[in-house]
Amino acid sequence: MKLAMLGLGKMGANMVRRLVRDGHEVVAYDVSAGAVDTLAGELGNVTPASDLRDVIANLESPRAVWLMVPHQFVDQSIDDLLAAGLDRGDLVIDGGNSNFKQSQARGARLAEAGIHFVDCGTSGGVWGLENGYSLMVGGSSAAVALVEPALRSLAPAADTGWGHVGPAGAGHYVKMVHNGIEYGMMQAYAEGFELMQSREAMQLDLQQVAQIWQHGSVVRSWLLDLIADALGDTEHMAALSDYVDDSGEGRWTVHDAIDNAVPTPVLSLALQMRFRSRQDPSYAGKILNAMRAGFGGHAIRPTDSSKDTAS
Repeated sequence: MKLAMLGLGKMGANMVRRLVRDGHEVVAYDVSAGAVDTLAGELGNVTPASDLRDVIANLESPRAVWLMVPHQFVDQSIDDLLAAGLDRGDLVIDGGNSNFKQSQARGARLAEAGIHFVDCGTSGGVWGLENGYSLMVGGSSAAVALVEPALRSLAPAADTGWGHVGPAGAGHYVKMVHNGIEYGMMQAYAEGFELMQSREAMQLDLQQVAQIWQHGSVVRSWLLDLIADALGDTEHMAALSDYVDDSGEGRWTVHDAIDNAVPTPVLSLALQMRFRSRQDPSYAGKILNAMRAGFGGHAIRPTDSSKDTAS
């Protein structure tokens, strides 16, 4: 199929690469003209767009426009697309980490204009190009059908790793809970490795421990693989700060749990521990950042050698 990708950051650009590799045509746009030119120069089947009117002009009805922009810019992007000529029967896909309540509102707003909307929770980080993306898709059956060929190409396999989970907002809701669980899993690993690191008399090789656990252990996972890789790079670990950021989904998960009176003590405390990491240095914070940098390419603050005593 032919579709547009708006936002060519660390996720969007690789998604274009995976789509083109599977035979799709992509109209590419980013606020950085250099990012557009680089991708168009690298790949065939990519049409560079200079602005959103150019995006619309290079698509045929029903047009499909995939947004991979920060959640705070989604509404403005939709407004700009409408002004540029997006029309009845066209489709907007939001593949970023938007709040599900906003996705519900956007779906309803676009439906009034006769435009389809799909919210697609996207997981896979910087490794999605090779491994595929886990896609949690919300929207009407008609809307999802329009973009299904692209979903099948982006997923790890045509029938694996993606699914239509419910109406508009459901995709981002499932992705929100996914990220809340991710917080809890990462915190458990980080605390365990900090506990072992504190047992100095045993002189444990923590990379060795991680490598042992990678095979046959009930706690083996991709996150553990990232820890093992990070612990093998002493310069990388030394440079990591223990200041752990949060991008919003963990907070939204806890808010939803409170709204629905559902006990989520592990997920809630994992979020609180990220706040704690911004006060005092800890080895657990370094482990958390090693995982975040590994799976998502998240920007990590450099260590402050004047206060870091946990390296």
